[in-house]
Amino acid sequence: MFLQNISPVINYTDPWKIPYEERIKSLARGQRRVAYFYENPDNSTFRYRVYNMIQSLQESRNGTSAAYFHNEDPDILNKVIDIADVLVVCRSKYSDKLNRVITSARSKGKPVFFDVDDLVFDPAYVHLVLDTLDQDLDHPSVWDHWFAYVGRIGATMKLCDRAIATNPYLAARLQPHFDKPVSVIPNFLNRQQMEISRKIFQCKKSMKFVRTNYIHLGYFSGTPSHNKDLEVVSDALALLMESDPRITLRVVGFIDLRGPLQRYSSRIERYPLQDFENLQRLIGEVEVNLVPLQDNEFTNCKSELKYFEAGIVGTVTIASPIYTYAKAIQDGQNGYLATSFEWCDKIQILLDSLDSYPEIAEKAFNDSEQKYAWYNQVDLLEKNLFS
Repeated sequence: MFLQNISPVINYTDPWKIPYEERIKSLARGQRRVAYFYENPDNSTFRYRVYNMIQSLQESRNGTSAAYFHNEDPDILNKVIDIADVLVVCRSKYSDKLNRVITSARSKGKPVFFDVDDLVFDPAYVHLVLDTLDQDLDHPSVWDHWFAYVGRIGATMKLCDRAIATNPYLAARLQPHFDKPVSVIPNFLNRQQMEISRKIFQCKKSMKFVRTNYIHLGYFSGTPSHNKDLEVVSDALALLMESDPRITLRVVGFIDLRGPLQRYSSRIERYPLQDFENLQRLIGEVEVNLVPLQDNEFTNCKSELKYFEAGIVGTVTIASPIYTYAKAIQDGQNGYLATSFEWCDKIQILLDSLDSYPEIAEKAFNDSEQKYAWYNQVDLLEKNLFS
């Protein structure tokens, strides 16, 4: 494990708790104005697909301004739509209010984009989604909730003029249900993430990646819906922990540890769900970031965010070779790819070559900074929103 306390715990404050009138002023100050709508701000989809996008657009040299709005705001239908030139609706369920907002924008000749980051717009995929997310398939209310959720998101999508997906694989699944233009804008890092992450990386680099005698493998799940993903690697982890007493597993988020890993509970660190800044610190302290994923249509639509959020703190990722990770990671160069039967071997390869770890970590850092920094996304955003 890298020396602990490479960065202090951050007193986190939600950066998106901005008063409505202040957001109206931010939207109105530009010559080209983009209003983002999301049901309720959160630390998940909202952060990646709304907050980060706005932060990037604020770097525009073309007079672009942007701000977000949500269900609790008082006058979206009139004031926001009158001011905005473009409306982006992010992964929001159909409602009468949202229908009126979209219809009003379109009636005034203002393009409306539907932004989505998951395979959650077609009810035909509900069974796959529930199985992948380890939901209770025998409970009727689970089916009622998810069919309603996905159906309402699909209904919102069909009201819009264009769509935006996080990667080409997801865009290809969206296109048959949306006979209009579909473009790709990937997820990326925001300013706060990069500021704290650079400090962590530079600290590790200045100490020449000096470590303790323990080796920490990290699994940063977020929600209980990743139980089945962890099972992809659990047998390999148990074998490695049995043979190598240095290995400790760090788990962040809500995970139900099952099977052989239960035997090593004393060597498993448990952390609750973290805010996005303190999460970077916990990732930066481990040698290996594990990203095991089931291989199906739903998981292949996922973005590569777990790779670049680890890369920017100089932590090496081993990931399942689903679409985005296979594109982002050059095996053995800036990380490792492991099929379902290769996890034990790939982890062992990394552990046997810790002398070359700094080189791989630095490549991952440089790649993450170059491709996924918020300030490098402005041109792509403006091209898609105003072309």
